[in-house]
Amino acid sequence: MSMTKRLVNRLQPSKLIILTLLGFVLSWVVSCGSGNVATQAPQSNSNSQEIEFWTMQLQPEFTDFFNQKIQAFEKENPGMKVNWVDVPWSAMESKILTSVAAKTAPDVVNLNPDFASVLAGRNAWLTLDNKISPEVRSTYLPNIWQASTLDGKSFGIPWYLTTRVTIYNSDLLKQAGVAKPPATYAELAQVAKQVKEKTGKYAFFATFVPEDSSEVLQSFVQMGVTLVNDKGKAAFNTPAGKAAFQYWVDLYKQELLPQESLTQGHRHGIEMYQAGETALLGTGAEFLKTISTNAPEIAKVSAVAPEITGTTGKKNVAVMNLVIPKDSDRPDAAIKFALFVTNSDNQLAFAKAANVLPSTIPALADSYFKSVPTGDKSEMDRARVVSASQLKQAEVLIPAMENINVLKRAIYENLQAAMLGEKTVDAAIADAAKEWDAKAGK
Repeated sequence: MSMTKRLVNRLQPSKLIILTLLGFVLSWVVSCGSGNVATQAPQSNSNSQEIEFWTMQLQPEFTDFFNQKIQAFEKENPGMKVNWVDVPWSAMESKILTSVAAKTAPDVVNLNPDFASVLAGRNAWLTLDNKISPEVRSTYLPNIWQASTLDGKSFGIPWYLTTRVTIYNSDLLKQAGVAKPPATYAELAQVAKQVKEKTGKYAFFATFVPEDSSEVLQSFVQMGVTLVNDKGKAAFNTPAGKAAFQYWVDLYKQELLPQESLTQGHRHGIEMYQAGETALLGTGAEFLKTISTNAPEIAKVSAVAPEITGTTGKKNVAVMNLVIPKDSDRPDAAIKFALFVTNSDNQLAFAKAANVLPSTIPALADSYFKSVPTGDKSEMDRARVVSASQLKQAEVLIPAMENINVLKRAIYENLQAAMLGEKTVDAAIADAAKEWDAKAGK
């Protein structure tokens, strides 16, 4: 998975990877350049402009370094002060929900569009369309900016991205007689059979735990399924939707998916790949470094291919963003700092440090994302180029929407019921549609 599932969704990078990477990346992002400038000047009705900025799990590794960069921003912007609050990643959602309800939220906070959209639907974030000039906004990738909009209103500034790549165990595929990694879900099903028959192992792991990865839900979109219509009602009870349900049900019933797929999350899939028990892993390119650390022997036989997709050819991109709470006392100062963090110079610097992708057009145009240096055999570098090249076909497959977790649970739980033979595919998909329409109030 990708923008770690850091990004990556879901940046679809997994939630654990996304939030863990955030702690590493953020210390680099603020280290470069001055920010873009918002259209309105900072407020002048106070002697100071103190901005509260929430990050996730940076301390103590980056305390001194990050404090130095805050000082650099403050020096460039006399009268502005940044109060840095570091929050454990596991506590961020509950803390931001509590602070928003109590009107004590920070001025700038990093979230992903999926979770941020939950609060955007409650009018918790500052609408940015009249706060950021068209010129500044045009520096960001249009499709990525769109990921942080709801009902036509912008609620977030894009930060960093990941696209999912396929990391594969070349030895296992060779043992199974597979000449090249699968590019489509149809090819994946065939490879899954060959790997199981020839090696006794699984080709891959996918989770159907509603609280975990959205990769399976994203696969529906890649297979041509429309999840909801323009009125918000279920739109997946169609021939395409039934085919997608049937695809995953068949893989499970044919024992081509581990039984733990119904009970374990994406982390378990990572562990299986690192243990040499699966041949394929869909994740962010940056995860190659983790494999090298945790499973050096597996890393030696690992290579990278583009993300597996469906008949649509769509690739997923996971996005991380910065949002400004509506109740901020210093919204213009907060915007200026957020644009500083996400300007092209900063994004290019952190992308090089953390092996993720920038969300600005000038940063992405850098040669660093175009080719691998001559004579360089690093799979990390190859992964970066593959990941960046996919942005042309990449989009946020599941746009920001209210009650996305309700939709995901309805589909995943009914998929599980069909996998276990408790429901037919037709009944499962019909029940999922009814549950979504009822629970979402449609």
